[in-house]
Amino acid sequence: MSDEPEEVNIMSRHQSPALKHLVEIEKYVNSLPDLYKGPGGAVAVIQDGEVVLKQCWGYADLASRREIKPDTRFAICSVTKQFTCATLLDAIGEPEVLDAAFAKFFHDFKDELPTVRELCNNQSGLRDYWALTVLCGADPEGEFLPDDARKLLKRMQHVQFLHGTEYSYNNGNFRIVDELIEQHTGRSLIDLMRERIFEPAKMPSAELRPNTGTFTDCVGYVGDIVTGFKPANNRIHWSGDAGMVASLEDMIAWEVFIDKTRDDENGIYRRLSRPQSFADGSASPYTMGLKYADAGQYRLSGHGGALNGWRCQRFHSQDARLSAIILFNHESSAYGACLDLMRVALGEVKAANDTAPVDVDAAWYGDYLDERTGLSITLSKASEGQMKCRLGTSAEIVRVVSDTEATNGLTSLKRDGDIVHLRRDAEKLVLSCQKLVKAETPNICGRYYCGELDAAVVVEKVGTAFYAGFEGFLGKSNMQPVYYAGGDVWLLPCQRSMDAPAPGDWTLVFQRDTQGNIAGIRVGCWLAHNLNYRKI
Repeated sequence: MSDEPEEVNIMSRHQSPALKHLVEIEKYVNSLPDLYKGPGGAVAVIQDGEVVLKQCWGYADLASRREIKPDTRFAICSVTKQFTCATLLDAIGEPEVLDAAFAKFFHDFKDELPTVRELCNNQSGLRDYWALTVLCGADPEGEFLPDDARKLLKRMQHVQFLHGTEYSYNNGNFRIVDELIEQHTGRSLIDLMRERIFEPAKMPSAELRPNTGTFTDCVGYVGDIVTGFKPANNRIHWSGDAGMVASLEDMIAWEVFIDKTRDDENGIYRRLSRPQSFADGSASPYTMGLKYADAGQYRLSGHGGALNGWRCQRFHSQDARLSAIILFNHESSAYGACLDLMRVALGEVKAANDTAPVDVDAAWYGDYLDERTGLSITLSKASEGQMKCRLGTSAEIVRVVSDTEATNGLTSLKRDGDIVHLRRDAEKLVLSCQKLVKAETPNICGRYYCGELDAAVVVEKVGTAFYAGFEGFLGKSNMQPVYYAGGDVWLLPCQRSMDAPAPGDWTLVFQRDTQGNIAGIRVGCWLAHNLNYRKI
């Protein structure tokens, strides 16, 4: 690599009159290596079907000093989902064609099954199978084969909410869709995706490559500039939910294809991005492998991807005919980087909040439990006028707007004494969380069994500390510390798993019998909750 930093490559400047913010875009893109520190990345902006900007920096392999170039392929992880749905639409038609086959696939399911369309829209109510691998004892760096996935999916017997009533991200939905596509057509998704999507879109090096362990074009790295970077170890066999590899040039071709077919009502992206709704008719935030976001007045469709060592994001504004792509071979936030890039390109940079910060009442802080779902939240101190709210893998920042209300636009909190009501209206998620009060630490040791998963949780006390481990058909996990939150609720932090992001804190709600003795546990995280274990 030369000593001079690579300059932004501005192409077809005269063909993009609608893009009025080139100077700002150049400045922002040139700052990406400093804002999102890591081994390397690639970025592009496409306006009116023309490449306005593309840039690569850093190394595909730090050890061999192989540079990232526009034709370097990255693992694009969950961005694959839209291509799986596109293949379904193009090769088969509407998802309803597969509903009968889905019913046969899950013939032992005890609850009412969702539809295949609800699978594609993440409204199925099924639990995420990557989260369940943790409960089944998987090694985060272990091998996960197609037969393992089928065994795990076939174990499911119940939903965690009624299909069509809520949104919940679920990789397993798309693995099932892949199985149904292949069963219906008698052909592999690999061949169908290449023939139906990659070739028409002129994406020559894009490929569905289910075995991540064999991908060597580019190395994904875990770590950061404080702890250092090391190659990630992924040995997962994907199917429909991820597994696609593509270069920046391939992803540019996809955006160009989207623009080229924008006026075709039957164009594949028009069909993918048609608005979907929940069962009650309200708008869904997710449709056919695409997640919506907003940049000021503009509605964006797109998707992110994450795997150990990889992060990527693409966004498209149909109204502005504008797209952006960011690919990282490290674990910085490609979502944040790409959303900010779209804001800059659209001239919709967020204005600074001049409102004086509200003093945060310390009564907010603590751990809370929603009895309906068995999910916990943790509220803790952040910067002035803000709090951290932990529900998923990591805490999100919410701005306190009054003594009893806080929000960040996605998540809203309202406090009523010791109860905090959490709402994510776009996802139809409503929690009523009771503040937990710590008492004398109960003895929770024992072995607990979940019949639905044929898996166990083992809880032991070593010295004055408690630890828990998961066991199942995938093995025995490492023992992990568990921390008392109050009442009969404990938290088990989980920041490493086969997939990324990891589940975060598992909430363990210990159940008592009529004599007051601990008789079981209700286990859950944001991806999979309300799993019941009995003490044995």
